Formats: sequence, C-alpha cells, structure tokens
Amino acid sequence: MYRDRIRNKELHDRVVSAEEAALLIRDGMTIGMSGFTRAGEAKAVPLALAERAKREPLKITLMTGASLGNDLDKTLAEAHVLARRLPFQSDPGLRKAINAGEVMFIDQHLSETVELLRTHQIPDVDIAIVEAVAITETGGIIPTTSVGNSASFAILAPRVIVEINLSQPLLLEGLHDIYIPTKRPHREPIPVIAPESRVGLPYIHIPPERIAAIVITEKLDSSAKVSPPDDETRAIASHLIDFLGHEVKKGRMGSDLRPLQAGIGSVANAVLHGLIASPFHDLKMYSEVLQDSTFDLFDADKLVFASGSSITLSAEKYREVMPHIGDYKQRLLLRPQEISNHPEVVRRLGVLCINTAIEFDIYGNVNSTHIGGTQMMNGIGGSGDFARNGYLSIFVTKSIAKEGKISSVVPMVSHVDHTEHDVDILITEQGLADLRGLAPRERAALIIANCAHPLYRDGLADYYRRALARGGHTPHVIGEALSWHMALSERGTMLPG
Repeated sequence: MYRDRIRNKELHDRVVSAEEAALLIRDGMTIGMSGFTRAGEAKAVPLALAERAKREPLKITLMTGASLGNDLDKTLAEAHVLARRLPFQSDPGLRKAINAGEVMFIDQHLSETVELLRTHQIPDVDIAIVEAVAITETGGIIPTTSVGNSASFAILAPRVIVEINLSQPLLLEGLHDIYIPTKRPHREPIPVIAPESRVGLPYIHIPPERIAAIVITEKLDSSAKVSPPDDETRAIASHLIDFLGHEVKKGRMGSDLRPLQAGIGSVANAVLHGLIASPFHDLKMYSEVLQDSTFDLFDADKLVFASGSSITLSAEKYREVMPHIGDYKQRLLLRPQEISNHPEVVRRLGVLCINTAIEFDIYGNVNSTHIGGTQMMNGIGGSGDFARNGYLSIFVTKSIAKEGKISSVVPMVSHVDHTEHDVDILITEQGLADLRGLAPRERAALIIANCAHPLYRDGLADYYRRALARGGHTPHVIGEALSWHMALSERGTMLPG
C-alpha cells in the first residue's frame, strides 16, 4: 500500500524502479545521499547504480551524513563508482580503497559539510537521494531513522530521488525537527535552548516538482555491532562515574549532570550504559547517534529526553524498540547534523562530551582516525565539533590493544585530531587523568601514572625522564617520539624487543 505513503497524488506517476532512478545519475555528478551511522540510508538506488557501473563505468562524488549500512560503501567501492567520498565512512572495503589511494576521502567535521555546500566552497549537489517513511500532501519528505545532511541535500539539489521504505514504521512521523540556519553573515541565532527544544518542521520542505523519481523499498537498516560491557569498559565507566560524582559534590553541576553526548562504538556505548547504576538522574542527551544505551537509560528511568541525528541500534534492541517507538516519541528528536553538532549550540548548552580515542600521548593530544599515522580508519566524525566546544571534553579508550602488543598511551601520537588544548579528561580502565589547568609537564606525569597500562608505564616514564633532561615547554626526545609506532610496524609490537 505504498500509495498511502505518497499523500500528494500528483507524485504517484513518479514511482519507478531503482534501475530507472539510477539512470538519472551521470558520470562525474556529485550525489548527496541520506544515511547517518548505518541508519536511514537510501538502499535501492545505490545498489542499482553499482550494477549499472559493471556495464557502463562511471564515477561520482558521494556525500552522506556519516557512514552507510547494508555494505553500500563496500559495494560502491568494489564497483569503482566512488571517485570521492565525504565526510565519514566505516566500511572495511571502502577503507581499503581509501588507503590504497583509489578513492579520495575528505574527512570533515560533521557540522561543516552543508555549510561548505551552501556557500559553494565544494561542488554543488546534482541529485539528492533520500530515504523516507512518507511524503506529505505538500511534497514534504518525512525521513526515517536519521536526518544527517538529508534536508540540506534535498533543499540544495535541483532534483531529488525519494526512496519510500515500507519497512520503516509510520510511527516515526513526528520524530523529526528539521531546522535550517539562515544565511550568513546576518544569520539569526539557532533557537535551540535545551535538548527538547523543537524549532523546525517534522518534514523536509521542498517544492514537489523537484522530486524526480520515487522508489519503493522494504529493506531494514543494518544492525549496529555493539559488544556487551566487559571488565575494561566497566572500569572506564566506574572511573567516569566517580569523577562526575566529585564534580557534583564540588557544585560544578547538579545530579542531572549536563546534556550528554557520546560517540559511536562499543566503548562509548558501554560507558553510557554504566550510568544506569549511577546516582545520577533526570539526564538529557544532546548527541549525534542514539544507540542502545540511550534506550536502556530511558527504560531505567534515568533519561528524560534525547536529541540526536540518527537512531542506530543492535538487532536485538531494534526488535525491542521499533515496534514501540511511539512510546518514546515524546522524549526524542532527530535533527539535521549541522544542528545536532553545531558548535555554538554545543557550547551554549554546556554539553558533556564523551568520545573514543585510538591513542593519546603523554601530553593529551588525541588521535581518533589513523592507525600508525597513515592508515585511515573511519574519520573524525563529530568528535571535533563536541570536543572543542563542550563543557567537558572526555576521551576514553582501553589502555592496550591486540593482547598488549599496542599501547594506547604513547610518547607522541602518530596523527593529531584533537590537540591538547581541546582535551579535558582522559580515561582508560587503569584510571582517569583530569588535565584541566595543568601545564604539559604536569599532564605527562598524571597521564603516565593514571592511564598507562603496567606493561608500558615504565617505558613511558623512562622516555619522559630523558625528555625532561633535554628541556622545553613540551619535552620530547624527537628522534624517539614515534619509535613505538616504528617498532609496531617492523616487529608487530610496541613492547621492547
């Protein structure tokens, strides 16, 4: 009964197959597509485009909100469709093509992409492809489980392809808050004064004549891969809860804390899950991705409201939540990512930001994106939007990886995404380092003592002692600063030979 979901009857004759819709895309085009962290991506037209590319080679620039599900990035990369990709990805197949130099990947802060588009600083979007639960009588597009950059792509593109996904519940209607900032330099303030502020429309408003094609699909979002809390992530959560309790006792925040943001992944999800057993209550979130832990906190009566840009759940949690999404609707909002991640809003709300590091160094610089300084993993995502502007910038990671062959605490990071100036708190399962108000020499001593694993603590202390002998505001033995990474590359371990 897809016609019931296309409420503007004049659009009924624009329903076509995915293959027909894909023919609208030509070689060299820039395509803006829905999808934010494996949620709400267009699912049929990209696959049809990949099949077409096997017969008729073509290349596109693909912009999304964040990563795609259903192996779409892998499929498009293997079909050699992608010339350029931005602003985020997480697929191993695409990652391989990026690191081989076959796909040009532009790693951007997630709040910035549409600002660059709006001012024509990057190529204009030729076609937008947006997944929707329905189209309103006036042609408004009602998104599914994410907003991401979909609204701006649809508004800026001369032609729009809409994928109506019948597997997405109509109960999602009313969950979205589509607000587009006014133009600079005389931009009006964004009127979000609390996570629950509703300031826009429940659909993407575009003229219906710009909808060039409608494709009917029934494919589910991909499930998030969420590992259950383990001893290490429980320890990280415990350190964080103790720290926050101290902040409450000091009168720096109330028992409802500050609006919470957490990055994607099992570590951040497990840390948030730890708040269930904490003394804090009446919590709110102002984040990007609403993960399993968001709904666990709702169900534990710890969380009263959550604002984000997508809902990304494990298979089990999806089966629990989606049939009853209507029960959560009054406590949820999904926004465009330039609003969920907007630096001014993040700073004004005083967001408490928890993100994951690949590694950090003894002075507090954080690497979120590159293995060994050269191999891209996923991208910076929204961590920079929040870390620079949040009330507290917290980075978490396990102290070792690969059964101890890798230390997450190193003399110098091999790639810097977040400088020491933007990092307040570092936490591993070993302990917590509060870096606020500390000079580099004070930071180093604290990080080594509190965050480093015993396997590497003496090595870091020795490096730091020898660096101190050379002097400097930020002491280093430059010839050895990346020697741990070189050892990993040459011998497969950072442990001394």
